[in-house]
Amino acid sequence: MKFRVDLHVHSKYSGDTDCEPEEAILRAIGLNLQGIAFTEHYSYAASEYAEGLREKFQDSILILRGVEFSTAEGHCLIFGVDTDTLAIKYAPAGDVVRIVNERGGVVIPSHPYRGGNSLGDRIHDLNGISAVEGYNGCNMHAFNVRAIEAANIMNLPFTGGSDAHSPREVGACFTEFNGEVTYDNFIGVLKRGAYRGVDTRKVSKWIF
Repeated sequence: MKFRVDLHVHSKYSGDTDCEPEEAILRAIGLNLQGIAFTEHYSYAASEYAEGLREKFQDSILILRGVEFSTAEGHCLIFGVDTDTLAIKYAPAGDVVRIVNERGGVVIPSHPYRGGNSLGDRIHDLNGISAVEGYNGCNMHAFNVRAIEAANIMNLPFTGGSDAHSPREVGACFTEFNGEVTYDNFIGVLKRGAYRGVDTRKVSKWIF
């Protein structure tokens, strides 16, 4: 079975939108997504609300947590660790990847070729990232193409996420997993790489 998850969503707890988390969740359910990941800016604790919403929506959708983290060079999505407990704020990206991996988490450079707050070609020097965000819903298509090309060169999978800051943006891009994702297997599945990003804003076009 295919399992579709928007891996990059923001709510009012990111500080740059007034989107209520429940509005984003209802939009994802309406689009028949099986999962949504809240990746608030800078703080893992900012998505703590997701724990309570999991029970409310347990029969409808998987609600995951991560963080869009600021390294010294640019943004990365981090899953599987509480970054607030680590002394890595604005640390060099290489150090962030190493420390997160040591604690069993996953690092995925977000919108790497957008410009500001992006890692650019520095991703080629990062050992230990699990994937590259290939389809970002707030990116120009050309930036996404460059990210996917980099992922292919690095022999890494690429994800998709809307980078939504409003409910209507949810699901613009998402990640399609080849099997079911659960709370227990999520990190392992990200590490194994059996998935690919999808951009719904155009006619679907796989890169392979």
